[in-house]
Amino acid sequence: MPDRGGGPTGPRIRVGRPSRRVRTLLMTLGILAVLAMVFVMFAGFWTDWLWYRSVNYSSVFTTTLWTKIGLFFVFGLLMAAAVGLNIWLAHRLRPPLSAMSMEQQSLDRYRMSIAPYKKWLLLGIATLVGLIAGASAAGQWRTWLLWVNGVSFGQKDPQFHLDVSFFAFDLPWYRFLLGFGFAATVLSLIAAALTHYLYGGLRVTSPGARATAASTGHLSVLLGVFVTLKAVAYWLDRYGLAVKSSDFKATGDWTGLRYVDANAYLPAKTILFCIAVICALLFFGTLWRRTWQLPVIGFGLMVLSAILIGGLYPAIVQKFQVQPNEQAKEAPYIKKNIAATRDAYGISGVKPEDYKGAGKADEDPEKKRDDADSAANYRLNDPNIVSPTFQQLEQEREYYRFPTTLDVDRYNGQDTIVGLRELSLDKLDKRNWINDHFAYTHGYGMVTAKGTETKKGSKGAPDFTNYGLPTSGNLGEYEQRIYYGEKTTQYSIVGGPQKELDYEEDGGGQKTYSYKGDSGVNLSNPINRAAYAVSFGEPQMLYSGAIGEGSRILYNRTPKERVESVAPWLTIDGDTYPTVVNGRIQWVVDAYTTSNGYPYASRTTLGDTTADSLSESDDARAVVAQQNQVNYIRNSVKATVDAYTGEVKLYTWDDKDPVLKTWKKAFPDTVKDKGEIPKALMDHLRYPQDMFKVQRELLTLYHVTDPGQFYNASDAWQVPNDPTKKDNSAVPPYYLSMKTPGQTQQQFALTTTFTPSGRPNLRAFMTVDADARSKDFGKMQLLRVTGDVDGPEQVQNKLNSMTEVGNFVRDMKGADSDVLYGNLLTVPLDDGFLYVEPVYVQGRKSAYPLLKKVAVSYGTETAFADSLSDGLNQVFGAEGTTKPPADEGDTDEPTKPPKSSDPTVQAALDDAQKAFEDGQTALKDGDWEAYGKAQDDLQEALERAEDAQSKAGDDNKGGDKNSDDKGDKKGG
Repeated sequence: MPDRGGGPTGPRIRVGRPSRRVRTLLMTLGILAVLAMVFVMFAGFWTDWLWYRSVNYSSVFTTTLWTKIGLFFVFGLLMAAAVGLNIWLAHRLRPPLSAMSMEQQSLDRYRMSIAPYKKWLLLGIATLVGLIAGASAAGQWRTWLLWVNGVSFGQKDPQFHLDVSFFAFDLPWYRFLLGFGFAATVLSLIAAALTHYLYGGLRVTSPGARATAASTGHLSVLLGVFVTLKAVAYWLDRYGLAVKSSDFKATGDWTGLRYVDANAYLPAKTILFCIAVICALLFFGTLWRRTWQLPVIGFGLMVLSAILIGGLYPAIVQKFQVQPNEQAKEAPYIKKNIAATRDAYGISGVKPEDYKGAGKADEDPEKKRDDADSAANYRLNDPNIVSPTFQQLEQEREYYRFPTTLDVDRYNGQDTIVGLRELSLDKLDKRNWINDHFAYTHGYGMVTAKGTETKKGSKGAPDFTNYGLPTSGNLGEYEQRIYYGEKTTQYSIVGGPQKELDYEEDGGGQKTYSYKGDSGVNLSNPINRAAYAVSFGEPQMLYSGAIGEGSRILYNRTPKERVESVAPWLTIDGDTYPTVVNGRIQWVVDAYTTSNGYPYASRTTLGDTTADSLSESDDARAVVAQQNQVNYIRNSVKATVDAYTGEVKLYTWDDKDPVLKTWKKAFPDTVKDKGEIPKALMDHLRYPQDMFKVQRELLTLYHVTDPGQFYNASDAWQVPNDPTKKDNSAVPPYYLSMKTPGQTQQQFALTTTFTPSGRPNLRAFMTVDADARSKDFGKMQLLRVTGDVDGPEQVQNKLNSMTEVGNFVRDMKGADSDVLYGNLLTVPLDDGFLYVEPVYVQGRKSAYPLLKKVAVSYGTETAFADSLSDGLNQVFGAEGTTKPPADEGDTDEPTKPPKSSDPTVQAALDDAQKAFEDGQTALKDGDWEAYGKAQDDLQEALERAEDAQSKAGDDNKGGDKNSDDKGDKKGG
């Protein structure tokens, strides 16, 4: 441009405008940045698609994806259209001239500033709210699929006489639609009001009318829609009472209608529905009357009615009708809650049977001893204790490990402890990318041991039936490589140029291997390599020579992850277990269909209900979706995951479950029929632990079916604490082959005990037939103990108080060893209960525990023996018994030091008494150091008493007895 200032001229200089080369470079960089962002988003989608295709469940991915996309666009567009239309309409209805006032003059600046961008601003606002609404709606894909595919339960609720499917499948979707309608209406109302205010349709400080007729009509219609939705909400709230949670002092958490709900809230909701409909009509009527006087009065009356009818009236009914005679008023509703809860959790057929529990006093001891042999397959090898023993004796290499808690299975008709030798890179000496992901890729072999025996001459080690590396034994030939397992959390790249370490031979040589399965995703494709490099944050994947033709990436390798991914509508049991089926290691995964919409059934939180002493110490045993609140559960699916190929198979187990039928409609051909389960697999299927734990927790209250007794909670139970732990965690259920009353032969069962609420004695014992091959599979037997029988904690305390135990613990402590108590097994026997507990010793410098003692208790008799056979002989007084004298075994109370007339002797005996009491306290607290000190003090006091008696020439030999048998006086 020419210089207009008349000054000196010179060459023209372009300031601030980059050269063409720079502009081209910046544009190129910008395009590359956008492409990189797009590829990052694409990589996540593409790798997910590849993974689902690799496991042959691409239909799950596509069904879920298209459902989310459909919901996103439908509800996103609806929200954008609703808000955008109301903004556009408010702009169209603006007054032609704005009032002359300071308020409007101030707004003129804003109107002028946005005038050139009105269309873009409208589009931006509509797009933003649409994106937010669409994303929220996409998260409701499960609710949509349940609604559109829902099948009938064939059962009606007792209040409204509607099929249960209405509450489980329909009501949640209607509530979502209602919530979406409220959100769209409120946002539209706010947007329209702001637009009317900006363009003069609404005025705050200007003289004259506060609103134009057009804005009045527009906003009134929106308010009318809002009140209409509120009327619909009142109507749906009526049905929501059937699944509403509330606090009820008789049971704590309560689901369903109570007296005040049926007789106050239900009619109140109906009345409020009618009032809301009338109020909505008044708002719509402003289109003709052009005044808000009547609608505002109607809305005020509706709010007042909600307070009086919906709040105050039910409170009055509760206070003056229900509370004076609550038990009688609530009885019909308690009955409905009991019936619904027992049905929803699959415990409707459980009826307590009276069982004496104290045993038959006049029965021949020899017969009892014989009966004890056949009563159960006593599992002395505790899977919760012997994992370090497996680790030490069968680990073979430092980069293998066994799970913290082993599993129980059945082989050749015998309860067997099983564990897989899985890969663990934590102890690997040399960690690098090649070792972690290419060389060390898999575990090797299943190790098994007899559940009931230790190896002869091993001083307490398990008797392994499948052992070594590679393993050999009673499992025969099978594929031993474990590419998928509970501890296999890292990804591996296999099958390419880089060879894998198979296992190290005893001579020091290494055997290599190349994966031959078709699992995982092929990385030969450069797009796949790039996508995984981005998704996993591993740029080396792009250029590493270890990846080439045939390379496949394995990930999502734990059985829980794989089943949850291919069936995201299932809840996964906390305990997956391995078994050998037809020459393959298969992980068995129990899966549940759940709902929180079963009318009248009380809710439970899965994470809390399934927690016990094992799950709290081993995160791998925690149920998936721990925080889920449910009031309906079925073990509807049995899944398997091949440890070599990772192949996932889902089998129908409960073919009558309406929730499973609904999901099978939503995801057809993903779950196989029950008849397709291989017979060899059926031999190893069992009743799942988490299902059983949920049911036993419900049965602590819901074993009672009489409403009056239920209300009083006079027979409330609890799951006892694990007596072998110090953290007050619940005792886990145990798998055990055993006979229960009425059975003629042993059956594989899952067992648990109950104690009265707040008391330690045994109140009930429950088993469920856990053998999938049995015609009575899933049948529960609940024995209600009528006699005074010690519970697990009492038995453990009695054991700890025994002289032999005290001496044993003290000797082991002196030998720098720890004493570990195994599972306390409870077995019904001849109208009584037999307790069996293995006791292990682990040296503090030793890596593993060994079985050293077995504790046995029946009635008032308790034995602490070197073997189960000796313990049973002692308890039942059979031949060869070393039964203690009657004065030491016939009473439950510990023997206390006697009284003496000699002051010196009495002082020593008083000291002995104090030491004795200190010892008992230390035993209860598990403080072995304090217990040992108390025993030393007791011994010293008894010796002083003996010396004093000898000097006094006392004829009472109690001191001698105490001296000779001071250990008995310590423990009783």
